[in-house]
Amino acid sequence: MLGRTAAGLFWLARYLERAENTSRLAEAGFRMALTRADSDTEEWQSVITTAGCRESYLQKHETIRSDKILDFVLRDKENPNSVLCVLHAARENARMTRTALTREVWEAINDAWMSVRDALRRPVAERELPEVLSLVRRQGAQVRGAVTGTMLRNDIYNFMQVGTLVERADNTARILDTKYYVLLPSSSSIGSSLDNVQWEMILRSASAERSFYWLNGGTASPMAIADFLLFDARLPRSLAFCYDMITEYMSRMEAEYGASTSAHEMAIRQENRLTALNIARVFEEGLHEFLSGFMAQNAAFSAQIEADYRFNE
Repeated sequence: MLGRTAAGLFWLARYLERAENTSRLAEAGFRMALTRADSDTEEWQSVITTAGCRESYLQKHETIRSDKILDFVLRDKENPNSVLCVLHAARENARMTRTALTREVWEAINDAWMSVRDALRRPVAERELPEVLSLVRRQGAQVRGAVTGTMLRNDIYNFMQVGTLVERADNTARILDTKYYVLLPSSSSIGSSLDNVQWEMILRSASAERSFYWLNGGTASPMAIADFLLFDARLPRSLAFCYDMITEYMSRMEAEYGASTSAHEMAIRQENRLTALNIARVFEEGLHEFLSGFMAQNAAFSAQIEADYRFNE
């Protein structure tokens, strides 16, 4: 496979996953703001911080306002990580790699782009927001269904799956790091009993609320939630699950291409590190430090894939 084709598939999957993740963040912020009798500034600030666009937002807007943040993360063309922009990027990557995709996958991606583009032609009113965010997730689910149901399990499929998992792992780490490190009112709160409603926002953002309570009953604590999102390999958005599957897909590429690369070794090291750790040790050494290290290593892994498979050639 040409490196540029591999790059298009990898980033197509990352952009699709990013659009869904942003819609979940926006929904969680919206729901949490509705529960607040006082200022909801903290909740909306967490949305743009987790989405990685706080600085660019503040360069354009002087105040934290829910309507401006929603417009910025959903449809602002000056924000490269807005849902509108990343879906357009996904569609362009799909167009570039169209011969590698099945007809069903191309049509699902094209339909996702056109449906969401039409829904975001104008600012989204508060009463319309739940339906618009649901639309983004439904369209993403349709693309995943088309990929799962029609694509050969070859290098094309493997590159797309690794792209999805890299983006998903980064998002889960960002959600947890933003809550624990950015939103705590003071350092004295670390390890104490925190606002359970805010911690539930993390589970909502990761689509893990029902799964968590199904496994843990009505018991919720910061440590239990962090453990679930980091180390429970049954959860499709946990870091452990993502790297279990990344190593699986990298092994398939090794078999297909007949060679192991530096990216394979990095994935195995990351999986082994996650397997060897536990939540008590992570909290003892510092959750923020662990998550910062993980995100840096995840980004390095992504860059190594680009180098190993010559994405620029």
